[in-house]
Amino acid sequence: MSKLLFATSTYQYLLKPILAAGDFEPGAITQKVFPDGEIYRRIDDDPEGRDVVLLGGTPTDADWLEVYDLGCGVSRAGARSLSIVMPYFGYSTMERAILRGEVVTAKTRARLISAIPHCEGGTRTFLFDLHTEGIEFYFGDNHTTHHVLGAPIITGMIQDIVGDRPYVLGATDAGRAKWVERLARELSCSPAFVYKRRDAESGKLAVTGVNADVRGKLVVIYDDMIRTGGSLLQAAQAYLDAGASEIHAVVSHLVLPDDSLTRLQDSQLITSINGTDSHPASAKIAQQRSSTCGGTIASVAELLSAAVARS
Repeated sequence: MSKLLFATSTYQYLLKPILAAGDFEPGAITQKVFPDGEIYRRIDDDPEGRDVVLLGGTPTDADWLEVYDLGCGVSRAGARSLSIVMPYFGYSTMERAILRGEVVTAKTRARLISAIPHCEGGTRTFLFDLHTEGIEFYFGDNHTTHHVLGAPIITGMIQDIVGDRPYVLGATDAGRAKWVERLARELSCSPAFVYKRRDAESGKLAVTGVNADVRGKLVVIYDDMIRTGGSLLQAAQAYLDAGASEIHAVVSHLVLPDDSLTRLQDSQLITSINGTDSHPASAKIAQQRSSTCGGTIASVAELLSAAVARS
């Protein structure tokens, strides 16, 4: 029997691609908002005895609560198993405390999802390209976690961009160097990263150099996400100053809040911005594509569907 697939309201845009990529049956959910702001939710298709998949990333606090509410509803309704598919894990950069009293929100949210009642046939959570690999171990022991790496998608996008031109795979800073080195080995290309130093008085980071020879070469910068784009622009300028011929960006998660995409486009430092559809804001690339900063979006649907099918 096909798995019963539900999607949160924010991730309806991925529902059809996931359905097309795997053996799933679409399930319906009724939701409405009362005048006082409370939300009514009802799972219309009975999950009792079924293997259920709940598709829902967590870009906002509201998304976290929706995943939790629906997960509890599916489990309490008697689902045989529950697979929660999170293309984007919100608060992933808040994975550790640096200052006394800081809340490690990535861990508190993992605990929230872990509180969803366990199903007899197992409760699994599928996470895509986490900012920090250790986050998958923040979940409780009753939830089996799967960290689905996006390398097959990312490397394919990079190869489409560069063709047969010589290129270097760059990181925004030394903190992402290990991820870039791993991808560079798969692509048989040279990795690079920029050196940064923090000013003792202002606390701001400043670029001090590039560790590789990029003169006359195309540079593809990989990062796990673009938010404001500040680090990306700083790195792009550093590579261009070091002699790179052009800059392309490839990321796993296109978060792009407010006018960050416009800021990147207006800089004219980056030839193209490319990423996956793991975050709903990825649609901005298609909607605002321009001659000064084009880009492509690759879907995570087949990769995530295959991961669920293997479980």
